[in-house]
Amino acid sequence: MRFLFMLLVLLATTATAQDFPIIPQPAHVQPQPGNFTITPTTRLVVTDAEDRKAAVFLNNYLQECYGIKLAMASQATKDFVRLSSRSTTSETEGYKLQVATQGVTITGNSPVGTFYGMQTLLQLLPVQQQTSLTIPAVLIEDAPRFPYRGMHLDVARHIFPVPFLKKYLDYLALHKMNYFHWHLTDDQGWRIEIKKYPNLTSVGAYRAGTIRGRYPGTGNDNTRYGGYYTQAEVKEIVAYAADRHITVIPEIEMPGHSSAALAAYPWLGCPGTGPYKVQETWGIFPDIYCAGSDSTFTFLQDVLTEVLALFPSKYIHIGGDEAPKANWRKCPRCQKRIKEEGLKNESELQSYFIHRIEKFLNSKGRTIIGWDEILEGGLTPNAVVMSWRGERGGIAAARQQHPVIMTPSSHLYFDHTQRKREDSVTMGGYTPLEKVYNYNPVPKVLSAEEAKYILGAQGNVWTEYIQHPEKVEYMIFPRMSALSEVLWAAPANKNFDDFEKRLLTQLQRYRFWDAGYSTAHFDLTADVAPAPGKNGLRVTFGAKAPGSTITYSLAGEKATQPYTAPLLVQESQQVTAYHHQHNKLKDSITLDLKLNKATGKPITIKGYISEFYAADGPFTLVNGLVNKTGNRTREALGFKSVDPQVTIDLGTAQEINTVTVHTLFDSDSWAYPPRLVEVHGSADGKSYKMIGSTTPAGPFTGKKVPVNVRIPAAKARYVKVVIKQQPRIAEGKPGAGETPWLFVDEVQVE
Repeated sequence: MRFLFMLLVLLATTATAQDFPIIPQPAHVQPQPGNFTITPTTRLVVTDAEDRKAAVFLNNYLQECYGIKLAMASQATKDFVRLSSRSTTSETEGYKLQVATQGVTITGNSPVGTFYGMQTLLQLLPVQQQTSLTIPAVLIEDAPRFPYRGMHLDVARHIFPVPFLKKYLDYLALHKMNYFHWHLTDDQGWRIEIKKYPNLTSVGAYRAGTIRGRYPGTGNDNTRYGGYYTQAEVKEIVAYAADRHITVIPEIEMPGHSSAALAAYPWLGCPGTGPYKVQETWGIFPDIYCAGSDSTFTFLQDVLTEVLALFPSKYIHIGGDEAPKANWRKCPRCQKRIKEEGLKNESELQSYFIHRIEKFLNSKGRTIIGWDEILEGGLTPNAVVMSWRGERGGIAAARQQHPVIMTPSSHLYFDHTQRKREDSVTMGGYTPLEKVYNYNPVPKVLSAEEAKYILGAQGNVWTEYIQHPEKVEYMIFPRMSALSEVLWAAPANKNFDDFEKRLLTQLQRYRFWDAGYSTAHFDLTADVAPAPGKNGLRVTFGAKAPGSTITYSLAGEKATQPYTAPLLVQESQQVTAYHHQHNKLKDSITLDLKLNKATGKPITIKGYISEFYAADGPFTLVNGLVNKTGNRTREALGFKSVDPQVTIDLGTAQEINTVTVHTLFDSDSWAYPPRLVEVHGSADGKSYKMIGSTTPAGPFTGKKVPVNVRIPAAKARYVKVVIKQQPRIAEGKPGAGETPWLFVDEVQVE
């Protein structure tokens, strides 16, 4: 008898991902014997009025997905789902969920915790429509890791209808996320009604047309586009979010990204600038609020006063990013402000601008959030920093004892492609599911005390290339599910292999919700790495979808071969892999590998690589893959404010005739070829001699700029390539006076 009891306990406590496919992963899951079935006769017991939010959400979900609506009751001893909360001073978002044979009991440490316990219950339900919902008995105790768990949506580039915004909020709730960052204003449109300034919506909410395709586009559709949310609609969204324990944070961009506002009220700009228009393309524009005019601050305070009346959020986002200062440098009012305030430069003028807005919002009991550019010129006293340009801004802010929300574009920009090969036009960049899942919002370089200032993280959805709700869903799922686990689960409870198994059920839930999603994680993949001995390349193909097989062919071959092991490539070659699922061709990948003396060889780079244009690290420049589009894809490394030095070990001393540095050019995005490329050679890796140099000659017309350095007869084992950036963007160009970007795609040695 004792043996039987122990066997039952063992069976009850041995859970698999498939048994409890819950995302985000709960802190503690203890299976129990038996199960419970929810039917139309089950009672929904609510003992606290505050828990009615959870009860209403649960009933709406049951009715929409299964056609079941549970009757409310104040008590029941069997066949029940009971929601209750207890008052606690710590871990208010925690909960305890117990499924037993007689019913389900969810006890939250607060009504918020009860709501999250209810969300976990929903993930125990079947993912097929039926009227009897059997769930396994289990005891779950849970609480989140971070207090800030957010998602963002840009409605300025493309606006989305209120019903979809509500669905978006439901998605957040279903993933236990609690902040919605609503990006309401930008160069391409002003999306919130401000009654004191009606031109913001009558003029600023509409653009005359939109570019076609990827920037700079193939033309303009010349179709008036726009719209805005009335204050009544804003209140409706805020209330809907509050019923889901979600705080809506509005973003009113300043001082840059202000073209729409300046088009509506040109006097907000610096004298002599303009004319202004609501922008029809993407990028960074010189338009900026005049920091030397008090009327600018009166306007912004008036706008924010109406915003504060609509949003109870403690946080108000004021942007602060990508603010070109060329107009300020020429503006007599701004220069006068710099002199009167004892400021050193225009960066400190931006800090003055942000500080003045912060002081106003602090007087109203609110706290500002700004993108990490608000660190430039000195951080304002009480600001929260949202770190998007990698983690450096967040690290600096935490060390200054400022709260930080991590949202590095390298890991958490969900407008980046999920596939190495784009399947639709995106902003560029490659952010696969596993990269999101493996992100840790607390940088290792922070001390335990500094780490306390990391509030959490947020996924961002910028919509230059996202016009429709269906694509929003496609871009966020399943990456949003991965992020929810990053923010909720303790690192010790995270395991990507386990997450993958639970994700298979999550994909069924997406279909059950009638939501779009990407299956990129389960598609054919191709990875290129140095071959053993650094002699050529090793090409590895893979596919994680159930029932997958792979075949491949080389250029010029008609027949395909089964792929069973990585391929060794030691000369330029085109390789095509074919992915078959259940014996049907699903997709294929073609790699056009261009090998040279540097391909696959050991490489080091001296100079900081941008975290959000890091691709595969230094190996990216010797991987044999040359960018074909000229866009900022994962095939290029990004550098800013640094002259990178690339050193390649060829293995043996060899004749060198040409070194080619492949770079990108996109003036509207501040990306320029280098001003100078030097090549140095060495026999021992210690003593170098310059063996060639060149100055790229403009004007540049295409996006791809290969810089060829001719080498008069030279022999070297080590090749050091010094790539010197343009110091400043020229006057009259977008971003004039700012530091440009340098994108390097490949370094070839012939």
